[in-house]
Amino acid sequence: MKSWNPCKRKDFIRKLKVLGFKGPYAGAKHQFMIYDQHRLSIPSNKEYSIPQLKMMITEISLITTEDISPEYWNNL
Repeated sequence: MKSWNPCKRKDFIRKLKVLGFKGPYAGAKHQFMIYDQHRLSIPSNKEYSIPQLKMMITEISLITTEDISPEYWNNL
């Protein structure tokens, strides 16, 4: 079983687009991406740590109703 790895912001955005998110769009403090009627804030740091990535992946799983495993995420 593969484990989570830190993720660069540009790679994170690219993977979200593969999952069907639109954007990124400019927001007040953070950019955001949209999936159907849901809005996901994208932090501005250049690389996301493993805890931060896990937190955002959990939110993405709830939005898309897909179970996103480390293998699935790394292969996007």
